[in-house]
Amino acid sequence: MRDDVPSRTAALVAAARTLGALLPDHVRLADDPYGLGFVGGALPRGRAAAAAAWAVRLPVIRPWVLYMQVRTRILDDVARAFARAGGRQLVLLGAGYDCRALRLAPELAGATVFEVDHPATQGHKRRVLAAAASPARYLTWDFERRPMAELPAALAAAGHDPTAPTLTLWEGVTMYLTEAAIDASVRAVGGYSAPGSQLAITYFTRAEVDRPSLVTRLTAGLVAGIGEPWTFGWEPAALPAWLAARGFALARDVTISDQARALLPGRWAGGVGQRGRRVAVAERIATATM
Repeated sequence: MRDDVPSRTAALVAAARTLGALLPDHVRLADDPYGLGFVGGALPRGRAAAAAAWAVRLPVIRPWVLYMQVRTRILDDVARAFARAGGRQLVLLGAGYDCRALRLAPELAGATVFEVDHPATQGHKRRVLAAAASPARYLTWDFERRPMAELPAALAAAGHDPTAPTLTLWEGVTMYLTEAAIDASVRAVGGYSAPGSQLAITYFTRAEVDRPSLVTRLTAGLVAGIGEPWTFGWEPAALPAWLAARGFALARDVTISDQARALLPGRWAGGVGQRGRRVAVAERIATATM
């Protein structure tokens, strides 16, 4: 990723979130009215909206939109549950164009949302959301260059309370970092997380990074072509011990395709995980506690 260019993959993810509004009501799992703004667009109206809603059902587009609906809903539910249990601090690590501070504002009332991200991406995000007046507190960070050991103190300077539980969401980031950067990042999360804190991570399996399927190779080639190659994955069986060595206990580890079958009607769930059209089989979401 270039220092002066906002993340293009973050823009694709944000656009897919917003396009979920064009799905039929019974399969919509999350609403994000802000996402298309990061690619210079807005939801179409009238006949154009009808045409777009039809296009979203095409086999080329629908799996990606559904996949983002499922991934977004899973992490939204983690944030909601944390807030209902009394959690009052949320850190979006590598926030990209995540708009949870705005989308979930009523459910996160009383909580402080800290967004930590690359300067170029965060700067673009703040310009796009200027009129929306996001309640998030922003902290710019380069995960490969700035020492992660400095993050707890930087968050404290921004108002974070290290004695209170924190939920950290790390969505769509780990596959782009080096193993050393991931290790340093999780140790930093542990450094600012009080007992009762949680960490939710999306990740690819090591096998899929090393020996990708045809669909994965095509997708990996696309993101590599825009300067954001996949570099890292965990072995699910090794993750509990890896997290334990850094102060976290694995609570849950699920595949997005399995969760699609739990959240979506059958034929729609198949668009996310059906053999031959797989989009998210290799991506998982792990939740851990401090």
